[in-house]
Amino acid sequence: MSSLFIGARSGGASPQNLELKRANRHGLIAGATGTGKTVTLQGLVEGFSAAGVPTFVADVKGDLAGLAMAGSPTARIHDIFAARAAELAMADWQYRDCPVQFWDLFGAAGHPIRTTVSEMGPLLLARLMNLNDVQEGVMTIAFHVADKEGLLLLDLDDLQAMLVACGERAEELTLEYGNVAKPTIGAIQRSLLQLRSQGGDHFFGEPALDLEDFLKLGEDGRGIVNILAADKLMASPRLYATFLLWLLSELFELLPEVGDQDKPKLCFFFDEAHLLFDDAPPALLEKVEQVVRLIRSKGVGVYFITQNPIDIPDKVAGQLGNRVQHALRAFTPRDQAAVKSAAETFRPNPEVDVASAITELKVGEALVSLLLPDGSPSPVERVLIRPPATRVGPLTAEERAIFVSTDAIGTKYDARVDRDSAEEILKAKAGEAAAAADAARAEKEEAKAAALQAKEDARLAREQARAHALAQREADRQAREAEREAARAAREAARPTMFDKAVQSATRSAASSVGRQLGNRLLRGILGSLLK
Repeated sequence: MSSLFIGARSGGASPQNLELKRANRHGLIAGATGTGKTVTLQGLVEGFSAAGVPTFVADVKGDLAGLAMAGSPTARIHDIFAARAAELAMADWQYRDCPVQFWDLFGAAGHPIRTTVSEMGPLLLARLMNLNDVQEGVMTIAFHVADKEGLLLLDLDDLQAMLVACGERAEELTLEYGNVAKPTIGAIQRSLLQLRSQGGDHFFGEPALDLEDFLKLGEDGRGIVNILAADKLMASPRLYATFLLWLLSELFELLPEVGDQDKPKLCFFFDEAHLLFDDAPPALLEKVEQVVRLIRSKGVGVYFITQNPIDIPDKVAGQLGNRVQHALRAFTPRDQAAVKSAAETFRPNPEVDVASAITELKVGEALVSLLLPDGSPSPVERVLIRPPATRVGPLTAEERAIFVSTDAIGTKYDARVDRDSAEEILKAKAGEAAAAADAARAEKEEAKAAALQAKEDARLAREQARAHALAQREADRQAREAEREAARAAREAARPTMFDKAVQSATRSAASSVGRQLGNRLLRGILGSLLK
């Protein structure tokens, strides 16, 4: 198979075939609500799958889940499809299913899809959180600091912890990287809280999506159809658009260059594409343009689905080589500008008045211009779109659950992994710093207490020394007093009484008298002897 049948005129005239070699030149499916865009998209996905090309499609309304089931002859719309197949001379048309894998950002209607904050990057996160230029700059600084210090930013808790750390180091970071104001960080934290309320917690974390799971083939060689349940996700349009842009960017970054091949490695369908470009800053638009322009060399075709072709910026629209234009309504000046713009983008066909035809197309009818084998666009044709072979409409919850539980993905992404990353590391560092501060404070308090105790001990020692000195002086005084008292007592004791004095006087008198008598006697004796 080298091409996909898109549609033809009644009777099978002027068949429009999408060349698989040119399918990576991207495409556009546009038209007002209810004109048949979903059926066109469904037919394209079926064709790519049958050709062995995996696809990814966002199921905004839930209708595309029917790709997993073959259509039924008992369905209400069967007669219309059978009549269309006969009108287009599709003799081999029959109902058939496609191999599918269901995905859901919230993990309810399919396998969870996660990425890490680091993989998302500051630019897309700023878009996701609707940050201004100043806030985006601070976010970039936070990412840079995390990379420099080896801090993994895996989930929103990590990002929040990193922003808190940057706020605490605001003065230091301002000197090195530029102004990091705490009010700015506060504003980012509020946007982060809003992102959480929109379900952002489900998207960020591990295990992160392995893009190889999008590039697989079924056992029969058909391409796997990866269907993202986006009905709930559309309640947060900015999250939806940023997620799909991230996915495109990851494909661009991770897939190797393959050049032009016989068929794409993957075809990516971006429904409600206007959400990608609404209020997008110039830097983001430039990134989208770059991805769309260069991703074809990675073997990826990107197809935008939108109501109005002027929703796609000119620089991006210029890259879309394959176009299917359903009816537009020209009720307003903007609608009239869209009609004129769409008419001017097709390669003219003398047999088709494009400007008139765009407003006259019936449901399931479209203006088609596809790239020819030589790469040039085919002249625009007004054709009937081929009927799908799969079910048109949603699956029941039970049917979806069976497909989710029995596909090749299994339980690979079911259990969330929470390994040590920025939050845990910063918390551990904060705990260590707090413990160190407590230890230093305790040491300081202990030193202070020791100093106070030493001071008290010195005071007590002085008091004791002073008391001892006083006691010693008192003892010395008392000793001296005792000595004086003893001396006085001794003197008193040694002093003679009146009687003693009388006796002593009498004794002295008697002694004196006796002495005199003895002296006289002695003298007389001596003299007598001498004289004799």
